Amino acid sequence: MTDAALPSIAQIVQQYGLRASKKFGQHFLFDLNLTAKIVRESAIISTDLVFEIGPGPGGLTRPLLASGARVHVIEMDNRFLPHMAELSQYYDQRLTVHFGDALKFNLDELAAKQPYHIVANLPYNVGTALLINWLSANEANWQSMTLMFQLEVAKRIVATTGDANYGRLSILCAAVANANIVMQVPASAFTPPPKVTSAVVHLTPLPAASRYADLDGLASLTALAFGQKRKMLRASLKPLTALLDMPVSDWLQQHQIEPTARPETLSPAQFMELASQLRKKTNRS
Repeated sequence: MTDAALPSIAQIVQQYGLRASKKFGQHFLFDLNLTAKIVRESAIISTDLVFEIGPGPGGLTRPLLASGARVHVIEMDNRFLPHMAELSQYYDQRLTVHFGDALKFNLDELAAKQPYHIVANLPYNVGTALLINWLSANEANWQSMTLMFQLEVAKRIVATTGDANYGRLSILCAAVANANIVMQVPASAFTPPPKVTSAVVHLTPLPAASRYADLDGLASLTALAFGQKRKMLRASLKPLTALLDMPVSDWLQQHQIEPTARPETLSPAQFMELASQLRKKTNRS
């Protein structure tokens, strides 16, 4: 059966009596022209393996399947499983459904170590946590991520030093990936409409030799540095004093960083260097 022969997303929602769940942060996309554009931005091809998180009634799933790709969806709302089973039949079993919390799945294991892409309209309440999980995965085989976020989160992901949106998320992304906002999506495109504009971010991994290896360590350091807004580094990093066995100010100066500097003035490279030095200290202690 062709995609044109399928009911519209609005009809699917009506047929199954579906309502967006606030608990799961759901906002449906009914416009298949819009979701097809998101899939085009992902640049996936028919030989690709793709993961989608939170497919809901299938607004993004259908153009993913129409591309010819093999699609794995992870859904924790069982109301959508019957329609996902139907889509799997329509598209020659190229759709595999995994039921559960996406935060608890290892995509590399599900992909059996094959390269894969991630394309998703992420629930607002877990989008950032999912992204950090995927970026932090050791030896991950992801080839690209094309993800919908709130616009303010998307801006934080792609921000560079000196940008008003620059912060912890910017640094973690810059450590392992290139990221760009490829399109904005108005609230009116969703059902129900959220209170904010959304944006699609496309990420590609840096070459293996350029990726920062210890993203967990970098995440811990940046969480400390950015944990209290407007604080100087000598204050925000003070909890490290015992580990460093010296005043934080002295340690920062050893690495050519002014103790009075604020975290938003440091580049990703500077944070990566500090995280590396901190790891050496930890390994020696």
